[in-house]
Amino acid sequence: MDKRLIDAAKKGDVEKLRNLIEEDPFLLRSVSLSDEETPLHIACIAGHLDFVKELLTHRPGFAEELSKDGFTPLHVASSCGDVGIVKELLKVGGSRLCLLKGRETRVPLHCTVSKGRVKVITKLLSACLDSIAEVTARGETCFHLAVKNNRFEAFKTLCEYVVSFDKEDLLNKKDERGNTVLHLASSRKQYEFIDLLTDKSFGFKGELEVNSLNEKGLTPLDVLLSQGGDCEIEEILTLNGATRVQETNPFLEIPIENPQGERNTCRPKSESKKLQDYFKYDKTKESASKARNTLLVIAVLIATAAYQAVLSPPGGVWQDDFTPGTDAKNSTTAATAGKRHRAGQAVMGTQNQVSYGLFLLFNSIGFFMSLHMMDFLTQGLSMKFELRIALFALVATYDTCMVAITPSGYVSVFFIALSVVMPIVMPLLTMVVRDYRKGWRRCESSSSVAAVGI
Repeated sequence: MDKRLIDAAKKGDVEKLRNLIEEDPFLLRSVSLSDEETPLHIACIAGHLDFVKELLTHRPGFAEELSKDGFTPLHVASSCGDVGIVKELLKVGGSRLCLLKGRETRVPLHCTVSKGRVKVITKLLSACLDSIAEVTARGETCFHLAVKNNRFEAFKTLCEYVVSFDKEDLLNKKDERGNTVLHLASSRKQYEFIDLLTDKSFGFKGELEVNSLNEKGLTPLDVLLSQGGDCEIEEILTLNGATRVQETNPFLEIPIENPQGERNTCRPKSESKKLQDYFKYDKTKESASKARNTLLVIAVLIATAAYQAVLSPPGGVWQDDFTPGTDAKNSTTAATAGKRHRAGQAVMGTQNQVSYGLFLLFNSIGFFMSLHMMDFLTQGLSMKFELRIALFALVATYDTCMVAITPSGYVSVFFIALSVVMPIVMPLLTMVVRDYRKGWRRCESSSSVAAVGI
């Protein structure tokens, strides 16, 4: 395609387009020989209404062309929410354009619903109401896409149309996994969608199937409870006749996949298990940044607790110096302690060195592991060098405090060496253990699959 034509489409320069056509009357016809987007696609992306009008005057066939990504100009304009361009395209192609399928057999209505363009949805349905019944290659209706992309206003607009034109059966359609919109809304705990679907005052005639089964044999209520449950949503579903599969067949065990991807069976859960599932981290819904922030807070708390434990060890520290055989009748510690000690040393280190050694060992593991987590979770952030200096200074003060309160010189030397080695060993050790566990799980899952095959 002529580079000048591309530049004109990007800028929306109508005058330049006319001059190019005067120079070469076959310029627009030659575009069809190119594998690139047509200038109409480019103008729709850029939102140049006048340029679109001019192009459609000379070459209305562009309105039906698919781009290399598999979308027509109406797909593009609908996604962008350009109502004016959508009107012009519909003038040329009418309802035919609304039913043209692009990538994954999506029609323009699917694209505009995914983006929540309510005004464009109204225009497309006014031009072709039949497009509301079209499904994608994954069996999804526009209602499924609205729920998946959390487009409530778009969903509400679609519901108004199905109520007005008596097409409520579309709400019961299933995708390739057998899920209705109620299954999807329940799995995502989308209260507003479920509240609307069960709202009789909205105009629904009670044709919503609240106990439809997906391919795993689960009702919407089963799906909700498998995700940890929600009291308000569960109450709405129950009041509208929703039940669990096991209420009709208590001996049925249905394999389901929990949020972590593990296989288990659908059986009644205790209240404590429900509470645990409710607060369980779900990597399909929670963002990585949110998980990182949570881990950073936990690591800081552990480091703080471990550091404080060294400052104030169990049993406290001696308040005076004592050497056996000296005159210590005025010393309050002489009656209770027969071992030599100095003021500021840990009482536990003098009385029970084994217990004190274990205390320092596990306290140090927690402290250095938490510092490793801080360093690991802040990779890529600015001022990383300054943060590492601060962490190094924290390690130095920890070691100084530990040496100061430890009575035995040998124990002090051991933990100083340990504090030097731990920051180096911790990252390597955690990496090795994590890789080993991952490989072990793969082997275990492979063995399970082989056993099932046998």
